[in-house]
Amino acid sequence: MSSGWEEEQMWSYIFRRVLWAIPTVLAVVTLCYVMLHLTPGGPFDSERQVSPAVLANLQAKYHLDLPLWKQYLYYLKDLLHGDLGASFRYADWSVNALVAQALPVSLSIGGTSMIIALVVGVGLGIAAALRQNSMVDYVVMFLGNIGNTVPSFVLGPVLILIFAIWLKHPDGNGFLPAGGWDGSVRYMILPIILLTIINIATIGRIMRAGLVETMTSNFIRTARAKGLPMRTIVFRHALKPALIPVASVLGPLAISSITAAVVTETVFALPGLGKLIVNGASNRDYTLVLGLVILITVIAVLFNLLVDLIYAALDPRIRY
Repeated sequence: MSSGWEEEQMWSYIFRRVLWAIPTVLAVVTLCYVMLHLTPGGPFDSERQVSPAVLANLQAKYHLDLPLWKQYLYYLKDLLHGDLGASFRYADWSVNALVAQALPVSLSIGGTSMIIALVVGVGLGIAAALRQNSMVDYVVMFLGNIGNTVPSFVLGPVLILIFAIWLKHPDGNGFLPAGGWDGSVRYMILPIILLTIINIATIGRIMRAGLVETMTSNFIRTARAKGLPMRTIVFRHALKPALIPVASVLGPLAISSITAAVVTETVFALPGLGKLIVNGASNRDYTLVLGLVILITVIAVLFNLLVDLIYAALDPRIRY
């Protein structure tokens, strides 16, 4: 009875969160739509010697000749049908097609780096917490400081300098490619290393702090008094409470990884979402920027929902 009631509560909670996500996404889309259209200039202002007749045809094609509220209603109508619109600057390309082409690149790099950072960061945090003021602790804190203080636009070129210029194969080529993309693993290694270092810094420090605090709790003292092995104490009793602060930063880390991808994909010349964001903003491609904003907002909402579910799995006292 209790298990069925808890499952019903969980699904009810998920349903309510999804419902709240709809006005959240709508508010973000509305705000960005208005801000983009109030920005001076337009998507066709940089065209060379476009006649007034051609410019009028272009504006009519994309409804730019209508009042702003009518343009917004047209956009919402297409959005409800899953259509993010046509790109203003990429001829014969829809925003859906551009996102479908770039999203796998960003997901493969960002997702892999998040998984590696979570596993390695938690492991390093545990090692540092159990060996406070030791060499292991100092190394973890040093790596954490580097990842938190050195910007990605500095760390990225340093990685290129080391692995693509200094270290070379016997044939004279760089050990790893400095940039570009052909879908192979070699082109993914340096971007993954960069994003992993950034995320490990945060996860390792938070895991260390959480485990240090948990190890001083009364229930841990009781477990030690019973003579339980340290491995059992850590992994059976202390690990779940210590992971709660780590779970709380997974959502912000996912968003920051997307933000860092703007720099990462620019440094390594990757055809991902970061490159689309930069190109869309510089070209005032309204539909492309809005489509990417919607995608990032949905990802943020889903990650926050996932974090809330992880909370309940780590701490049974948390109820939906």
